Amino acid sequence: MAFALGLLAALLAAPPDATPASPPDGLAREVAAMARIGFSNNASFSPDGRTVAFVSNMSGSPQIWTVPTAGGYPEQITALDDPVGGIAWSPAGTWIAFAVLPGGGLNSQIHLVRPDGRGMTRITEGGRTNNSLGGWSPDGSLLMFSSNQRDAGAMDAWIHEVGKGSRLVSKNAGIGSFTSVSADNRRAILDRLVSRGSNDLFLVDLTSGGETLLTAHEGAGDFGGEIAPDGRTVYLSHDLGRDRTAFGKIALSPDGKPGKIETLRAREDAILDGFSMDDDGRQAILFWNVAGRTEIEVLDLSTGKTTARPALPADLAGGGDFSKDGRFVALTLSGSTAPADVWILDLSGGEPRRLTRTPHAGVDLASFVRPEPVRFKAHDGLELSGWFYKPASGKAPYPVVLSFHGGPEGQERPGFRSDYQALLSRGIAVFAPNVRGSYGFGKRFLTLDNGEKRIDGVRDIKACVDAAVATGAVDGRRVGIMGGSYGGYMVMAGLTEYPELFAAGANLYGIVNFETFFRDTEGWMAAISKVEYGDPVTQADLLRRLSPLYRLDRVKAPTLVLHGANDTNVPVVEAEQVVSELKKRGVPVEYVLFPDEGHGWRKTPNRIRSTVEIVEWFDKYLAASKAAAPSGGTR
Repeated sequence: MAFALGLLAALLAAPPDATPASPPDGLAREVAAMARIGFSNNASFSPDGRTVAFVSNMSGSPQIWTVPTAGGYPEQITALDDPVGGIAWSPAGTWIAFAVLPGGGLNSQIHLVRPDGRGMTRITEGGRTNNSLGGWSPDGSLLMFSSNQRDAGAMDAWIHEVGKGSRLVSKNAGIGSFTSVSADNRRAILDRLVSRGSNDLFLVDLTSGGETLLTAHEGAGDFGGEIAPDGRTVYLSHDLGRDRTAFGKIALSPDGKPGKIETLRAREDAILDGFSMDDDGRQAILFWNVAGRTEIEVLDLSTGKTTARPALPADLAGGGDFSKDGRFVALTLSGSTAPADVWILDLSGGEPRRLTRTPHAGVDLASFVRPEPVRFKAHDGLELSGWFYKPASGKAPYPVVLSFHGGPEGQERPGFRSDYQALLSRGIAVFAPNVRGSYGFGKRFLTLDNGEKRIDGVRDIKACVDAAVATGAVDGRRVGIMGGSYGGYMVMAGLTEYPELFAAGANLYGIVNFETFFRDTEGWMAAISKVEYGDPVTQADLLRRLSPLYRLDRVKAPTLVLHGANDTNVPVVEAEQVVSELKKRGVPVEYVLFPDEGHGWRKTPNRIRSTVEIVEWFDKYLAASKAAAPSGGTR
């Protein structure tokens, strides 16, 4: 959906009887070099199209940079202690809007800054409020954002009028945000998510606040939309009456009454990840998710005909900001062997041109491993899939680490993962599956782990181990498991439900107890998560059954736990419960707490440390079928 949230077989080796050797000299240095590789993304054109602003962590923390569209040396615009999230250059040219994440947490604040770095000002309340940056109106006078300033349990849709202040326009239960505004500043599209897996689009009168539902549906639904500059058409991604998301439009009468959704483009082998429209509403770029890889298509919106299907030099693409004249599109391209960089696509012809070059000192990207897709069956015959990374050197059978994505409505795709490549460099294979409930495979598949059905999602873990072993390239006695956020939940679920399958685990900021998760997470996160996990008021027994905390007595594998102290999505109490219980039971456990991070790592030193810790952990416990357990502790 447009406002995505993004949240969430063999025997164990015999009990260790020997002290493991210290990591080889240079291991930490080699892994650190891989983890230091950063990214450049979130590109936004200046109004004259001559300059592109983007976010990069080249300085060690994500900050705003600019670079000439024709190419050249980038210039750093912000140098803040806290990381920058999204950015949007005003069509008026006077301001760049951006989000700052204090301590890496979710209490992000919206700021404005001049394109040369002067005049920085915060436009949101500050403190513990959560805010999310939207886009600008076509004339640059209005900035859209969402905030839980009114109610901690809801993200409302706000408008900031430059020079005059901000006003609340649409109240929400759950999450709501404006996605676009008509050229006359009268109408906007509101994306409202009340429960994970189902959202709706509304046409909003910005003067009166009146709303018109555009996407009436029952059950799950995935919609994302933009209003054309003339205010007479809404273009949207939708899955109304279909399993896979398609591209369509809704015609609006002069008084704003909507017609039915007309599908313009659909594919049976792919879902529409999203789209972007140029400033004049003449053309749109579509991003098709084809079993995890991206294909793009450019449409002439007046004729509905495809004008370009450019080949991409990488597996994944996103972004899609048009220059004002509609000639250029700024993209973020990445892949398993290519860190995220900004590229420019000239729609008048030619191949995509790389604009930024993320440094990778001391690392030969050509040595990185590309994954192979794997399809396999779950216990009930459901087809699942994943990506298998086989070490380029060494001899099979290899130890393997299963890596579970977050969400749970996330998707494992062949993106750039320095932690995967670091494991591979140590001769450890990686298998990264998409279990039921993952995004990218249609509406039905996405909802197969809701509520009681999460038990089947946990059962998929064993099917994933079986599939990894079935490749013939891995050693079933040396299987590890790791994941972040909801992937961390899957780690703890795997270690408790199938303790005989795993020799080691790494839980990154994962849920372990749904009772404390619902109690301590952000109010709006709790509100939208009841359909996904269960209602803590009416389904407390279910949530207890689904919580790995109550089966930690079954864990045998040494467990590494990493968490950010400022995490308000999955609060740090989740990690503390795991560490406390495993220590009591004598299970080897190490705890790494990052005091200056939230939900995930944004600062380069922390990404390096996390990757080094993970690789050393699995290198220790999977490098041989027998290894001794260290004493637990906090580092």
